[in-house]
Amino acid sequence: MAVPHPHKQLHAVPFEQRAPTRTRVDRLLSLDAFRGIAVAGMILVNNPGSWDDVYAPLRHSAWNGWTVADLLFPFFLFIVGVAVTLSLAPDPKRPQSWQPIFFKVVRRAALIFALGVFLNGFPRFDWSTLRIPGVLQRIALCYFAASVVVMTLEVKEQVIVTVLLLVGYWTLMQLTSIAFPDGPETNFAAQVDDALLHGHLLHDGWDPEGLVTTIPAIATTLSGVLCGFWLVSARRPAERVAGLLVAGNLALLIGSIANQLWPINKSLWSASYVVFTSGMALNVLGVCDWLIDLKGYRRWATPFVVFGTNPIVAYVLSSLLTKVMLLWTIARPDGSTIDLERYIFDGVFSSSRNPAAASLAYALAYVGLWLGITGFLYRHRVVIKI
Repeated sequence: MAVPHPHKQLHAVPFEQRAPTRTRVDRLLSLDAFRGIAVAGMILVNNPGSWDDVYAPLRHSAWNGWTVADLLFPFFLFIVGVAVTLSLAPDPKRPQSWQPIFFKVVRRAALIFALGVFLNGFPRFDWSTLRIPGVLQRIALCYFAASVVVMTLEVKEQVIVTVLLLVGYWTLMQLTSIAFPDGPETNFAAQVDDALLHGHLLHDGWDPEGLVTTIPAIATTLSGVLCGFWLVSARRPAERVAGLLVAGNLALLIGSIANQLWPINKSLWSASYVVFTSGMALNVLGVCDWLIDLKGYRRWATPFVVFGTNPIVAYVLSSLLTKVMLLWTIARPDGSTIDLERYIFDGVFSSSRNPAAASLAYALAYVGLWLGITGFLYRHRVVIKI
């Protein structure tokens, strides 16, 4: 990713000329709620009581197609894009030089990336086989790329970059003889990732968060950036919500049509997947905005706002605790051992009559545990910024 051009200052194009803005950027509670929905959903999907017994909507699609689980990660990247725009809104206290802002972005992206590598390596840190890509790593790369685009380009140019990323990625995959494979190991993206990161991928020969598929994931984040400009523009709340819903349903239509050319596919992060999930994100954010910020129905959103206030902390620590529980073994009366996670599931939640319901009950309880922890931070106004 190129750094800002030496002859083009970060604020050479004043923010006010990029989009009409309100006198201040109001903090929309719906943004925190939407972020919290994505984080709570990711924790829920990643922590079933038993991976053998999971309801279909909570499983990732095996290849083409989508489930509810496949919407959560792009939702989070979308809201990262929105946050990038809001963080660059007019602020008289912000220095006008681009260097402090740019290096702050680099520092934050590096920290998030390092946290992802730490999670992958914990606790043994075998560097010979440690997985390099990951969810947090992709968030870091997309956040950095989107920030540079916002800092250096006007809104119209940002739209062009978003379209070029999708069209370029689609063309790149089309020009290869294995653009639409029946499995994840034989496509162009997997081949490049395996060549560059052989032995450091989630699976043998491919990774769902690989380098090449991060290109369209940046487009997902930029779609959130563009949404952010709509949110800070000088429009009435009802008009703001209507715009979100109209754009969201239009994106769903385009994504569904594009699905006929290149199937919706999370592992490849296909162009149709980007447009379709961005449409879903716009609709969910629009509904949240309508319910919370326009109608004032806020009580139902409180748990999600709690998660949305410390999202990275909730995701990292919940993932870390799961790994600790898998390492912590307990001796059974017959002399065998069992990990703590399985011990709790078997002792409290396991049900032979409905294994999937028991598995979901464990996942919900785990989400509830982290709601309590993040709720404690929320009540004490502790926001851990990463």
